[in-house]
Formats: sequence, C-alpha cells, structure tokens
Amino acid sequence: MSIFGASVSGMGAMSNWLSTIAQNVANANSTGFKTNSTHFASLVDQASVGSFDAGGGVSTRLRSLNNLQGSIVNAASVTDLAVAGSGFFVVSDRGGAMYLTRSGSFVPDAAGDLVNASGYYLMGYDLLGPPVIRVANSLDAMARVNIGKSQSQATPTTTGTFSANLPADAAVIPAGSLASDNAATSTYTEKTSLVTYDNLGGQRTLDIYLTKLAPNSWEAAIYDHADAPVAGGFPYANAPLAVQSLAFDPLNGKLSTGSPLTLAVPGGQTMTMNLANMTQLSAPYSVGAATTNGGAISNLNGVSIGANGTMSFQFNNGTSSAAYDIPLANVPSPVNLRSINGTAYQVDRDSGAVLLGQPGSDGFGSIQSSALENSTVDLAQELTQMIEAQSSYQANSKVFQTGADILNILNNLKP
Repeated sequence: MSIFGASVSGMGAMSNWLSTIAQNVANANSTGFKTNSTHFASLVDQASVGSFDAGGGVSTRLRSLNNLQGSIVNAASVTDLAVAGSGFFVVSDRGGAMYLTRSGSFVPDAAGDLVNASGYYLMGYDLLGPPVIRVANSLDAMARVNIGKSQSQATPTTTGTFSANLPADAAVIPAGSLASDNAATSTYTEKTSLVTYDNLGGQRTLDIYLTKLAPNSWEAAIYDHADAPVAGGFPYANAPLAVQSLAFDPLNGKLSTGSPLTLAVPGGQTMTMNLANMTQLSAPYSVGAATTNGGAISNLNGVSIGANGTMSFQFNNGTSSAAYDIPLANVPSPVNLRSINGTAYQVDRDSGAVLLGQPGSDGFGSIQSSALENSTVDLAQELTQMIEAQSSYQANSKVFQTGADILNILNNLKP
C-alpha cells in the first residue's frame, strides 16, 4: 500500500477514535452507559506480502466495556433500578424486539408499563396471568412489567385460627337435637361468629356452633350465616359447611384430636382453620383467638422490588401480592454484545448465547431498588485520549502531506 493509503487509513482510524471519545464524553451522565473503547489492528496488503512494502494501514473496532461496574447512587423512585454485579435487564422496544441494558431509570408510561429514558420497556414474568414456561436460554415468555393494571384487589380467606375454652361441666346435648342435625329442635352449647372473605372481597360470616356430645367429646358445626332464618335459630337453609369432632384429654383439658378443620368459604377458597389451642377446663366459655386472613377490596398503594427481582403490589389494607419476577440476563462475552444505541445491546454470535437467571443466584448480581448505576466514563481519561487521538491524526496528515511533497518533486524532475 502507498504512503497515501496508509496515512488515509491512519486518519480514518483516528477519526473513529475521536468519535468514540465524543460518544463517551456525551454520555458521561447517561444512566447505565458503559465506556466504549476503540481497538486498533494493523492491516497487511496481501498484494505486497514478501516485499519491502507490506504495510496495509490500520483498522479499528469498537467495543463496549460492559463488564465494568458503575457506581450506584440512591434515587427517589422505587422503580429506578440498578444491577449490582453481573447481568443486564431484559427490555423491548415498541415493536417487541428484545435487548439487554443496564439503564434502569424506569418510570410508568400512560398505560402503566415501565419504560426507561431510552424508550425501552422492562420485561419480566407475569405472576398474575396464566402460567408460562420459563426457558433459561431464551428471552421469550416475558411480558412488559406494568404497575397500572391492578389498581385494586380482593384477598380471599384461606387460613384462620380459632381457640376457646369449653366449660367442662356443660350439659350433654342428646343426638337428634345437635347443631349439626340442622333441625327445628337443634340446640348447642356455645356459639361464635367469624368474618371471612370470598373471591370478590365480600364478607362471609360463619356461625360456629360448639356442642357437647359426651364427657371430653364435642363437635363443631359451621354454617353460612346468610342461610340462617330471619328470626334466628334453626334450621338453616343449607347443610353445615363443615362438621368436626373434637376430643379433649381428660388429664389436662387440651385438644387431642380435631385440628385443623377445613371448609369451603361460600364464593371463596378452601379455608384451613387451626383449632389446636382449644381447651376444655372447668371455667366459663371464653374465646382466646378468632382470626382469619384475607380482606375486602383494597386499592393499590405502591410497589416494592426485592433484591431477587420479585415485584410486589402493596395495597391500602396492608396486604401485598407478588406480581412480576424480573430476571437478569448475561452472555459469555459481554464486551462483544452489539451496541444498539449506547445503553441497549443485542445478543449475537460474538457475545455468545443468552442465559437468564434469578437476581442474586450464582453468576448473577442483585437488583437494587430506588437506585441507579452511573456511567463508567472517566472524563479525565477521555480528555487525555482526545489529545492523543488529535496528535495522531495530525501526524497521519503530516505523513500524507509529506507523500504529496515527494510526489510533487518527482513530477517536477526533468529528463
């Protein structure tokens, strides 16, 4: 290659280097931006191999130093996210194309989808929708993380605790007149009502009848209060929801058999009621515990995001519900990811296949909420390299000018 070709190649390479430096300086404050590095490689003129003039100039290759960790700073929003350690967030553009990024400045758009400053949507596994098959080496099956679709929720009752002391000297109720018989003549020893919640958040009151069958032997019959006669008493419109035999140890009065009790809450879920602390002592009837989980309709109050990537919806009644799992993605060679716009990257052959994992698990960093990762650009280093690149560009241009001077001398030689 001639002196002109080599020097032009050098100027082009220095121009590329200066462009890289300019990109770094421009993004010194861009969240999650990774410093770009220009790498140089000598070219060989194949036509001149073996001769004295074998120089082919120089080529450049751009690499993003994605293995560098930027400093993590606090942020005001819960949905501002940073990765501490290895891994990338999975994001998508409006067309659904999937990319990787460390830019975690996510805010909800008009539809409630979390989108970062570059316009990419955060992706995760929807825990509130139909179950999906999670694949470790594919970015499929994920959905946009949305914090606007669940503004309220009802929490059905699934567990409860009931304990009371039953008087040991209570009279035995004869068969045929038990609460579980649901007859007009039915009677009972003690009664307590308990509020539960159905699938829609509606209150369902349960009437708990405790009837003594024999010494140290009782039964619990539970009815839906909505089935009770207007005037009260028996019979109820429907059979009891559950009937459970309770046996007590005559030596200490503690319940020996009969716990737990299970029943289907009307319009709700199967409820498991813990009766383990029931007692039969020589004392009046008294209720020690009567609790159930679940709750009425409650509005969304906020979200929380754990270090393991689980996003939960927080409701006004103090309950929470896991809504999304936010995975992290990694590749064998992060520096060879193909840069899309400086903060988003695409997996290709040079980077290696993608691998998804739970934040905090082996090989993956953790997610920090209310935090952002700063750019890894070192302005002092970039300005130093700018001077070097400018000097090298001038040197290459001087070589070109020298070649032009030599050619001019040769053109002016006279025979």
